[in-house]
Amino acid sequence: MSDEELIASLNTKVEGANKSQDIQIFTLSTCQWCKRCKRYLDSKDIEYSYIDVDKIQYAHKRKILDFLKAKYKERISYPFLICDGKAIVGYNPEKYDKMLKSGAD
Repeated sequence: MSDEELIASLNTKVEGANKSQDIQIFTLSTCQWCKRCKRYLDSKDIEYSYIDVDKIQYAHKRKILDFLKAKYKERISYPFLICDGKAIVGYNPEKYDKMLKSGAD
């Protein structure tokens, strides 16, 4: 199974009216910043997918983290949001706003 297939198999999808961008977030179920990220997306009625990495098998977690580090060349911190192939590390509403504006153009 490829890394992308593994991620797709573990995703939880959240429906939203705004489907203009492909958004995936990697979160921890107990992280306050991750919860704020989800609330931010929910408040904008944005469709997204997420994986709570603390709730998956260790082998899957290791594979996903190695994939993210290699592909995005970023440190891993949560939430780890990917929008249309670009990563935003950590909770950052200002960057999220810019991301949404750039996707609306």
